[in-house]
Amino acid sequence: MILIVAAAVSWGTTGSVTSVLVARAGAGALVIGAVRMLVAAVLLAGIARWAGGTLRVHPADRWRCLALGVCMAAFQATYFSAVTLVGIAVSALIAICCAPLLIAGLAAAVLGERLTARVSGALVLGVAGTALLIVGPRTTADVSSRFVAGVLLALGASLVYALYVVLAKAALARTAPLPLAAVAFGVAAAVLLPVLAGPDVGRQLALGWPWLLYLGAVTTAGAYAIYTMGLREVPASVAGIAALAEPLTAILLGVFVFGERLGAAGVAGAGLLFVALGLLVTRDAVA
Repeated sequence: MILIVAAAVSWGTTGSVTSVLVARAGAGALVIGAVRMLVAAVLLAGIARWAGGTLRVHPADRWRCLALGVCMAAFQATYFSAVTLVGIAVSALIAICCAPLLIAGLAAAVLGERLTARVSGALVLGVAGTALLIVGPRTTADVSSRFVAGVLLALGASLVYALYVVLAKAALARTAPLPLAAVAFGVAAAVLLPVLAGPDVGRQLALGWPWLLYLGAVTTAGAYAIYTMGLREVPASVAGIAALAEPLTAILLGVFVFGERLGAAGVAGAGLLFVALGLLVTRDAVA
């Protein structure tokens, strides 16, 4: 559990670093995601080789590794694009706070976990909380097409993140954590690699390399290495809840460092999300 929380705190800094990259280097969301995956893939492969001497994945999990890589590539594109459209706090709350609720539902379908009345109630509160969070301090006139696009991207990021967690949990029954993460991120890097051949990428890399290196080495390679090791020891739903340290970190940075506002309705919505997630933190929440 401690490993998952530590990884989540690290992830919580990605939105702030992305904002700096956009402001100082003009970095695009896809470029950020592609570099992050490439750096992480190289480092994770090296760590896996050093720790266990192999990148072997169980044959039954090879398709899961491909799916994990596609999910991670999709998360990079959707989440970082959402941050540039609606800001750190809203993106993190929608993408990450909704994910444990989606994980609970997917775990029932994929891992055979049974949804109880408590989990169903949490899902209802989660939907209500997300609705309040999206409205926040905005009027109907404030809900621009840019904002709607950002919200949809954040929700998409939440879905692919949930798929990643559930698929990874299933694969960890047969495959070691580090090889699984290394191969999955190798696939993600391959999916996003063509982005680095685009125009103006060289300038973005030259201006933003310190922050890009931080995102790839610390918030991706390091964070996902310890997260995957922690995921092997706890249920998928518990891992999703523990990862709430990410939006908490992102919110604190977004509000206190970047001056973002959630508004009264947004704060109430965030509260409902946390209550919903709190309902899942019991031994009998998932049977």
